[in-house]
Amino acid sequence: MPDIATPNLPSRNFDMTRDFYAQFGFECAYQDGGWMILHRGPPNNRVTLEFFPYPDLDPAQSSFSCCIRLDNLRAFMEQLEASDVPMANTGIPRFHAAKLEHSGLTIGYLNDIDGSLIRLIQNT
Repeated sequence: MPDIATPNLPSRNFDMTRDFYAQFGFECAYQDGGWMILHRGPPNNRVTLEFFPYPDLDPAQSSFSCCIRLDNLRAFMEQLEASDVPMANTGIPRFHAAKLEHSGLTIGYLNDIDGSLIRLIQNT
């Protein structure tokens, strides 16, 4: 198994966070009162997000973020478009369509229900 790092993000409510990410293929691998781990994809190409409880978080004031680098960004964006998450410039949750940026990377953006910014980056 290669070395990996996993983002640790806040959750005001694990059940709501789990249900939100399930729309995009994430499954709960572990949950207790103090930690939750979600996986997406097969073991050899898995995305893992870990969550800690933060019940008093104001999503509008959140400064938490992470990047998810994807082999198939288009498929993830299609899941976003089919979800109840609006494509918008304001509000939480919301997403922005993927586009080629000045960095040369194609990036989409998702703000989850707790205000965390998830950058969705197409692997090159």
